[in-house]
Amino acid sequence: MSDSRSVRIAAGGPILIEGPVRIETPDGSIVESDRFIVALCVCRRSSCYPLCDTSHRRKRRSCGSTGADGGAEATA
Repeated sequence: MSDSRSVRIAAGGPILIEGPVRIETPDGSIVESDRFIVALCVCRRSSCYPLCDTSHRRKRRSCGSTGADGGAEATA
């Protein structure tokens, strides 16, 4: 499996994938990144969705809420 990629789910933040990656969005458009680590947005607040721009850090949910939009130390 030499083509396998490592994927990490950051608690309260983005999904981190070893790059480079080619991403197909629900509308069929293609986003490519040649970065070593690519952060995928899960909160949908990113202005460069599907890539994370750390927008999830600006508005955090209360401790009792569930969801994937807390803070993480990774960037897009």
